[in-house]
Amino acid sequence: MTQQEQTAQVSEFTDDTVDAEQREAAHRERGTVRPITVVGNPVLHKPCATVTEFDDKLAALIDDMFASQRAAEGVGLAANQIGVDARVFVYDCPDDEGVRHVGHVVNPVLDELPADQRVLDDSNEGCLSVPGAYMELARPDYAIVRGQDLHGNPIAVHGRGYFARCLQHETDHLNGHLYLDRLSKRERKDALQQMAEKTPRYEVVPND
Repeated sequence: MTQQEQTAQVSEFTDDTVDAEQREAAHRERGTVRPITVVGNPVLHKPCATVTEFDDKLAALIDDMFASQRAAEGVGLAANQIGVDARVFVYDCPDDEGVRHVGHVVNPVLDELPADQRVLDDSNEGCLSVPGAYMELARPDYAIVRGQDLHGNPIAVHGRGYFARCLQHETDHLNGHLYLDRLSKRERKDALQQMAEKTPRYEVVPND
């Protein structure tokens, strides 16, 4: 059975709000903080490798990602943002009602939404890999991501508003795209200028 066939069988969405605080803390306390890669690092600009081994190494990576996300005060983090070429992201993100969502998705794929569900939200967007920069970016205000958990079981996650933006943003990362790539040339230049004028508040990997 292919990954797509597995995830297509998921009929219910993961409830990622249950015990959110405890689950995030458990991951984070087991993990080790790693520095964040920034725009220009090659690992951020190519599609990540599909995860095929659901083992202790993957579990440890997810723990490190939660620890790194918290240290950088982020709401989502993709594996290539700590230099790892693997299709996995973690999140600790509120929705527009302030409900906290905590989880991870391995080998994520975004659903293509029908036209009647594609309501665009042009809120500001930022990125740990573009520290200090924020730009308006239109994205659908609802998203569904299908993938696997750390044990290889199929899962599906959905969200609206800010959380939907997070799910789309992190999946983009694993496809080798930064939010900068969705901006006009002028907007991209503006964002990079914002980044150049500020000092990151967390440790980053210097580009050669």
